[in-house]
Amino acid sequence: MVYSCGMFTVKQLSKLAGVTPRTLHHYDAIGLLKPSRIGENGYRYYGDESLLQLQQILFYRELDMPLDDIKKIMAKSNFDVVKALESHKVALQKRMDRMERLLQTVDNTINDLKEKKEMNPKGLFEGFSKEEQEKYAEEAAQRWDADTVRASNKKWKSYSDAEKKKILAEGNALYTDLAAGMSNGAASKEVQAIVARWHKHLQYFWSPDNDQLLGLADLYNNDPRFKANHEKVHPGLAEFMREAVKVYVKNRRE
Repeated sequence: MVYSCGMFTVKQLSKLAGVTPRTLHHYDAIGLLKPSRIGENGYRYYGDESLLQLQQILFYRELDMPLDDIKKIMAKSNFDVVKALESHKVALQKRMDRMERLLQTVDNTINDLKEKKEMNPKGLFEGFSKEEQEKYAEEAAQRWDADTVRASNKKWKSYSDAEKKKILAEGNALYTDLAAGMSNGAASKEVQAIVARWHKHLQYFWSPDNDQLLGLADLYNNDPRFKANHEKVHPGLAEFMREAVKVYVKNRRE
């Protein structure tokens, strides 16, 4: 260690790092971040090495890595702080680049709405990378049957670029049409016909049953990322779609 920051109590370190004392106590309890020493007064004290370890933990958490995985990585005998920092830098730069693209997409959408321009459906979803799509796929595998998700991914990859472009355009058109039909009500024939189109569109990827259709509609409304995408098309679209899908499934079951 080429520098010294001194020793910090839990309260001091929590203020310095922007985490709660409870978080530090939890990290200690699970063996992720142990204090450098414990004083006679029972206080935990953290030194230079602990500060670097906490920095690593926070970087990994920023990249959405579970605590158990962080612990395994940092416990390796060949763990190299410099290499880890270099890796964090690359990952964070990618995230910054993506955030910049998303911000640009938001700005473009705001300008289009203010100037009442015709929306470009493709432009609404610019900035959502292949990596992000793969992350959604991983989450879907955890949420639903992993074999089904893998089969869906394989099916998608089998399409040509032209076919993918056509499928995505069809999907964008569905949400645009659904937004346009909101004034008719979720149970209207017009909206239910669009939901039926959506159900058919899903066949490009997989064949969801009634419960999975409801699960998808809930996901679109409850997950902030999916909900934000729908809200860009029209405020309240995610909630409206969930209600429309509920009606659709109810009619299929009757």
